[in-house]
Amino acid sequence: MALRKYAGYAWNLISLVGMILAVTATGLIIGFLSYEGITGVEKPYLGLMTYFLFPGMLIVGLILVPLGAYIVREKRRRHPDEDIPPFPRVDFNDAHKRHLFLFFVIASIGFVLVVSVASLKGYEFTESTTFCGELCHVVMEPEHVAWANSPHAKVKCVECHVGPGAAWYVKAKISGMRQLYAVAFHTYPETIETPIDNLRPARDTCEHCHWPEKFYAGRQKVFYHYAPNEENTPREINMLINIGGTPKSEHHRGIHWHIGQEVSYIALDRQRSNIPYIAVKEKDGTVTEYMDTEKPLSKEDVAKAQKRVMDCLDCHNRPAHVYRSPGVEMDEAFAAKRIDLGLPYLKKTAVEVLTRPYKNKEEAKATIAKELSEYYNKNYPQVAKDKAKELAHAVTVVQDIYNRNFFPAMKITWNTYPNHIGHFYSPGCFRCHDGKHKTASGKVISKDCNMCHTVLGQKQENIPAGSAPVKQFVHPVDIGDELYKANCSDCHAAGGQDVPGGEKHAKK
Repeated sequence: MALRKYAGYAWNLISLVGMILAVTATGLIIGFLSYEGITGVEKPYLGLMTYFLFPGMLIVGLILVPLGAYIVREKRRRHPDEDIPPFPRVDFNDAHKRHLFLFFVIASIGFVLVVSVASLKGYEFTESTTFCGELCHVVMEPEHVAWANSPHAKVKCVECHVGPGAAWYVKAKISGMRQLYAVAFHTYPETIETPIDNLRPARDTCEHCHWPEKFYAGRQKVFYHYAPNEENTPREINMLINIGGTPKSEHHRGIHWHIGQEVSYIALDRQRSNIPYIAVKEKDGTVTEYMDTEKPLSKEDVAKAQKRVMDCLDCHNRPAHVYRSPGVEMDEAFAAKRIDLGLPYLKKTAVEVLTRPYKNKEEAKATIAKELSEYYNKNYPQVAKDKAKELAHAVTVVQDIYNRNFFPAMKITWNTYPNHIGHFYSPGCFRCHDGKHKTASGKVISKDCNMCHTVLGQKQENIPAGSAPVKQFVHPVDIGDELYKANCSDCHAAGGQDVPGGEKHAKK
């Protein structure tokens, strides 16, 4: 047979299997790369096969071809009737050997090009958000969904979690191998713990785009809220956030002063919520130490404890993975006019049904649809009839809120990961600014609200229309001195409501 004679030592099962694997893998790589290039579709498992599985097949095939030929040649060389030298003779005057050599060179160039393209695309794929967020879809679904709905949705995962430079790239890939093992053998924790201990400092990543020293002015922001009452009454808080401070004022340095100066602290818990010790390195090199007066640490405890130098992520700890409370989500939906304000008690009812525990998303989706419809059919039958379309749309919006902020498979809800920005649903600023951290000389870290923000105006149901502009925050319910003694999160952290418990339903 001419083909067998032409193949020579490569005419054996091992080499033939290698050829089939190599040719098949090459065809699949070219085909899938063409499909991705034409359609622009990037899918995690498609990428896994195109950039890892098929190139692996190609390399294994290329190894099997010479391996099989070597085994056959050595077997024949040991036969007494064969006169085969230890090493092959390369004689280009022999047309057969010349053709084999040319085929080998051309095929090698082709295979190297294919593997090179696949390797480069594979590198790009491992740096993509599809690879980071969708490949291990059960484990990473909560963070990927939160990222997709965050202000950093156009920033790749690797830009924050890896950053530039080879050293951190290698560290990330080694860490990725451990994570791959954990996913493959299901050894990962039920709920992924944060913060990430070995995350790259924010100065190497965040500050490539954000420049704290240049946030020298305040930022005006209007917070839109809606009361959990029958009318879903609109509320507004017009506030000046002292990001960079207010020139010539008592608090001229502003919030980002924390980054402009070296601040270190000791946290007693993983979430960095319990902070009994803070040290500030002044411009002249002296260190000012603040100690929690209720639970002070001894000098020995301070000496042996691990101290963390404060950076962006100590406050902005959820910059790209934001889980919002049901109350905030409903406020934003009302403000954007995605749902109808004319559905009585919608905010309260929706928040209540959202915050219940569910076994899975399917159960949550079915319960939300069932209970919201039943509530209006029972308590507001005319509204349910007249606004059937609006009610159906509201159900869809509420279900979407659940899908973005609740993940039963990983035991994650909107408040699993405290967000330290602000202080409404977690202690946040009050971890340090609680009026209880003092120096030995009696200097206190203030809890004065005006250090961080100034109320410019406020509208809500307990502020009469036409009254003088509000200069201090007015709580929707009169809680007396508790407004200044307690932390907001003491009440608000559990239920996800603006007013815990809200107003009792008018109808039952």
